[in-house]
Amino acid sequence: MDRPDAYAIRHALPEDVPGARRLILDTFYREFGYGYVPDWHADVVDLQAHYLDHPRHALLVATRDGEVVATTALHSRGPVHPPHPRELAERYPDGTTAQLVRVYVRTEHRRHGLARELVRRACEFAVDEGGYRHLYLHTNAAVPGAEAFWRSLAEEVHDARPSGEHGPGVATVHFEIPLRRPAPV
Repeated sequence: MDRPDAYAIRHALPEDVPGARRLILDTFYREFGYGYVPDWHADVVDLQAHYLDHPRHALLVATRDGEVVATTALHSRGPVHPPHPRELAERYPDGTTAQLVRVYVRTEHRRHGLARELVRRACEFAVDEGGYRHLYLHTNAAVPGAEAFWRSLAEEVHDARPSGEHGPGVATVHFEIPLRRPAPV
């Protein structure tokens, strides 16, 4: 098995944007089965402006042989109500919430620690950026392995599956990753 150091892992460069967009869109269509939804995926249209040009946002990628094989993004917006519960939108407000999104790995590159390493680096970015009080994310637990992965890194804050609030086939679970700031010297 390849290790994460067999890949180039970094903040995305402008030349990574087309490959990152391709991977993200492939995930929407092939893995999630519902494709591009403008209300949920507007950032994907212009990854450069949304992540690379915004100082408080980040798009991280893992590449192998020049191909983007994994992504993770972070932006400064909390969950939107609706469709998410009002109490989550209030708990995780825009500006002070770093939200992890677009944590995707091409199937043939899974089980190499890429998602874990990209998330670790996104968390470091959130701490270094400052001003963030929470690191929030939600996942579709119907995607094989997604729930177990997030439970290994984060704390559940709301399970929306019993209410079915996102509709058929979307089993949303909301999580928070504690932001660990270095101890003062």
